[in-house]
Amino acid sequence: MPTQPESGSRPLGIAPHYHWRAARNEVDMAMPAPAPRALRLRAEPQNVMIDLRRTANVVIDMQNDFCTAGGWVDHIGGDFAADRAAIAPPQALLPALRDAEVPVIWVNWGNRPDLANMPPNQFHLYKNSGTGTGLGDPLPEGRGNVLEKDSWAAAVVDELAPLLSDIRVDKHRISGFWDTPLDSILRNLGVKTMLFAGCNTDQCVLHSLTDANFLGYGYGYGYGYGYGYGYGCVMLEDCCATSSPPFCTEATVWNVKKCFGFVSDSKQLLTALANLRA
Repeated sequence: MPTQPESGSRPLGIAPHYHWRAARNEVDMAMPAPAPRALRLRAEPQNVMIDLRRTANVVIDMQNDFCTAGGWVDHIGGDFAADRAAIAPPQALLPALRDAEVPVIWVNWGNRPDLANMPPNQFHLYKNSGTGTGLGDPLPEGRGNVLEKDSWAAAVVDELAPLLSDIRVDKHRISGFWDTPLDSILRNLGVKTMLFAGCNTDQCVLHSLTDANFLGYGYGYGYGYGYGYGYGCVMLEDCCATSSPPFCTEATVWNVKKCFGFVSDSKQLLTALANLRA
């Protein structure tokens, strides 16, 4: 028969549905999970029902080096303005998600200053001829080194400045999961569904989303303690952008809908949140 927790027990853990309670003589590892807070979201190829208590918004690479004049993409002659299309929709959406207590997780390139964990293929990715300005190289006008952790170059754009309550994860590959604590953070939060935003749609956003899909996130809906784990993947299309040719976005969206998850947008999500409050 279930018993009451020992008097004076205190929570251990950061999520309301994944924690223990500890007291002098007992540790309760059987805490019940809170009831789902279901949200019906219009999406393709099917509408989805998500649990806001087990959902996180993951925003990828909305950084000065990709999205701001004077950043790395601008310096090498790329179209940084194209990535800025993913600024306005999250500006409107993020306050509503925070009000709904959905965690906002910023996943950004953040190289070590010594580049000690960057193999040659990653240098080649951004400086394929061996010349020019690539990872860790200095930008002009004293703006720091390309995508270096804690620099202006790697900072989130001013328009989307993270709050202290948000979570930040540094990455050093195209995927936000590879060799980072992202998966551990999501599991500790009890997350089952991920809402993806950021740039570039066809690169870091896509490959972070596909890794989440490969990890099985989203399946095992309703469980609170890690078994049957899976991330349900929803790409918020208008919250994503890329400087690649249009066919890259078309192929990415098609493949997400076909193989890796669902596609919706900020307007549909804001409407669903408003309906939930009504």
